[in-house]
Amino acid sequence: MNQPTTFDFSFPNGRLRIRVLTAQIVRLRWTASEFAPRRSWAVTRPDEEFAALPVQRGEDAETIWLDTGAFRLIIAKADGRLRCVDANGRTFCADAIAPDPAQAVQWIRKQEPGECFYGFGERSGCTLERSGRRWVNWTRDPAHPHGPDVDPMYIAIPVYLAVRPGLAYGIYFNNTFQSEFDLQHELVCFEAKDGELDCYLFYGPRPAQVLQGLSEVLGRMAPPPRWALGYHQSRWSYGDADEVRHLALEFRARRIPCDVIHLDIDHMDGYRDFTWDKQNFPNPKGLLAQLRAWGFRVVTIVDAGVKIDEHYSVFRHGMERNVFIRQANGELAHGYVWPDDAAFCDYLRPEVRAWWAERVRQWAQTGVAGMWCDMNEPVIFDRPFSQGGGGIGTLPLDAQQGTPRERTTHAEGHNLFGLGMARATWEGLAAARPDETPFVLTRSAFAGIQRWSAAWMGDNDSWWEHLEMSLPQLMNMGLSGVPFVGVDIGGFGNNASPELFARWMQIGALYPFCRGHSSAGTQPHEPWAFGPEVEAICRAALELRYQLLPYLQGLFNEASQTGAPVFRPLLYEFPDDPVTYSLHDEVMLGPALLAAPILRPGQQARAVYLPEGEWIDWWSGEVLRGGQHILAQAPLARMPLYQRADQALPLGPLVQYTDELGG
Repeated sequence: MNQPTTFDFSFPNGRLRIRVLTAQIVRLRWTASEFAPRRSWAVTRPDEEFAALPVQRGEDAETIWLDTGAFRLIIAKADGRLRCVDANGRTFCADAIAPDPAQAVQWIRKQEPGECFYGFGERSGCTLERSGRRWVNWTRDPAHPHGPDVDPMYIAIPVYLAVRPGLAYGIYFNNTFQSEFDLQHELVCFEAKDGELDCYLFYGPRPAQVLQGLSEVLGRMAPPPRWALGYHQSRWSYGDADEVRHLALEFRARRIPCDVIHLDIDHMDGYRDFTWDKQNFPNPKGLLAQLRAWGFRVVTIVDAGVKIDEHYSVFRHGMERNVFIRQANGELAHGYVWPDDAAFCDYLRPEVRAWWAERVRQWAQTGVAGMWCDMNEPVIFDRPFSQGGGGIGTLPLDAQQGTPRERTTHAEGHNLFGLGMARATWEGLAAARPDETPFVLTRSAFAGIQRWSAAWMGDNDSWWEHLEMSLPQLMNMGLSGVPFVGVDIGGFGNNASPELFARWMQIGALYPFCRGHSSAGTQPHEPWAFGPEVEAICRAALELRYQLLPYLQGLFNEASQTGAPVFRPLLYEFPDDPVTYSLHDEVMLGPALLAAPILRPGQQARAVYLPEGEWIDWWSGEVLRGGQHILAQAPLARMPLYQRADQALPLGPLVQYTDELGG
């Protein structure tokens, strides 16, 4: 077995271990006693899979230095304080004070002049650059509807990217307990409730190289099935088989491209996972086969809570196999969700993931094409749903998880619950259809989720502010290593205006994961629900997406090979241009296409920044010089869109669903 190049140091304040995994990836660990062994549920690639590298070592009176070939680490002999230096002598990722692991799981680092920070997983707010705030890494269902200051949210990814002209680096804080990044005081402080000071440092010097290194450690997605890149239509809920058939026929009759229909919780029998409501869906196999013949796949929701009901075979079998999380006293850990009292699987245990995967494999035999994992923070209501309960809590933090050999508490396993559920679901679909990459969608996740699932950002609202927020949210998710992401087009809660829905669909058609979804109690939000003008705008936007499918497939192939985001901030392509550092309202789809959506009601024009080079107006064909702001006209039917003149952009034929492409 390989052994990466390792250096151990002892100081009065603790022990430091440095492992040079590649010339651009270094793992840094501090402990006051012994380094913790690797856990079976670790999301990182084992260190032993990296080969030993030649690393130059030197020292002077006060420091020891290690040269990886790409950058240099300098360690103070007195206390282990670290700083990194690039080939041009520029300092980055330098300790403000030396860590003291006996006192706190905390690392405090300097923020260099001109340095900007991105990533941090799923966050609220309409800013791209994330300094000046404190960000908590803890999966939870936030208050809904939520404003710009809510934190934390559904997805916890303790990753950041730091950029300044000519230099970029990233950090992954390898700790699954509740943690936080505090960037409020011109410092970068990250700390956790428990666990170990364990970080991976990824050096660029360009953002693309940082993301490539991050994906080497956290893993890369497999290219999704082509149908999953089409448009998805969803609602809470399409209540019976006739309504679903009518929906499908409307798409085809109106010639609006669509590949996937999602079924929310009301397809179930009393919100029991892996069941059908026999009255409203009396012949599910027949329904799914009919939809498949019309070119539609069906994705069904599955919730984290398994209804406690002795007459329910999934719960009964789960109890027999002891798959559910238990409290510290050994009793079943449970709580109220949609089916009322429910139990929760311990996905830290491989045998439990295998048990869940078998349920999924059997479910897929009905013809279900993909699975949608929800409520998997996990969230627990304050009282039964039948009595008006809502999501305010989670499982007891001292609940027991893991195998006897790796016993831990929910405090350590909580952030991993959604990832474990998504992974087990992916593995079940892979067993059902070994020749096709599974499609899984998840609401909650942790670092590395890209290996197992697409992610959407949960319950947004039909507000212009949430349309605007979607851009920095999705761009920063991409910079956190998760390329296959989206938000509910049109907004989940409340009622979209025709103008808002049209503007949202124009940019939503370019989201990596493209789905319209709306809540129970809202007005219809299908593309034709807002009148003929908006219907035509939605049709044109989705036709553009389907023509771009060859390009999108290429971007997802690139993501599977390098970890590159699909939905990119301009700084990813132009990291030496500080004008791009705060641009939250423009986005690159891959390297070739720049979109500048309209994010305000009544707006018919907007300023657009075009970086260096030449750009082609998508609509007029006019060639424009970059390195300047322009005023772009944007009538309701048109979103400003530009192609980079030196980048090829393959287009495909116009189709109504991806099966029409053949192959």
